[in-house]
Amino acid sequence: MENDWKKIKIYTNAIQAEIVKQMLEENGIPAVILNKQDSSYLFGKIELYVSENSVETAERLIEEVGGEN
Repeated sequence: MENDWKKIKIYTNAIQAEIVKQMLEENGIPAVILNKQDSSYLFGKIELYVSENSVETAERLIEEVGGEN
């Protein structure tokens, strides 16, 4: 991943993380999910990243739609 990507949220639910990622992309903000969950037992975290220059806009959008974990 490029150096200008910043982690903005941590999720435990992969579906919720994907929904927020899709919402951001629909609003013109590229987003990446880094899934660090164990595939067998589903513990661990799922991290959502956006580019450094999109952090404020992404956080505002997430707050507006109630996509917090």
